Amino acid sequence: MSEKQGILDNLKNGQTWLRGIFMILFGIIYSVTEVIVFVVILLQFFFVVFTGRQNIRLKEFGEGLSIFIYQIMSYWTYNSEERPFPFAKWPGDGDEA
Repeated sequence: MSEKQGILDNLKNGQTWLRGIFMILFGIIYSVTEVIVFVVILLQFFFVVFTGRQNIRLKEFGEGLSIFIYQIMSYWTYNSEERPFPFAKWPGDGDEA
């Protein structure tokens, strides 16, 4: 009987449902970031092809984007309780993951 009550308590926990909503939201954001990563890859490639060097701003943005994706994955897998950007500072501004 206590196991059943524990499950009912978990179902009534608003924080769990709120986290679920944020997980779905970050799923949508992640889908958008996949496209952005692909664009960054292409832009950086063509920049190197035409100039022979990397675009530093693009490289820094790509690094921040990579950390952001890592933060989303950590939140999804319950390895972090901290919500990623826009609920936290954008990664790459001198911060580590």
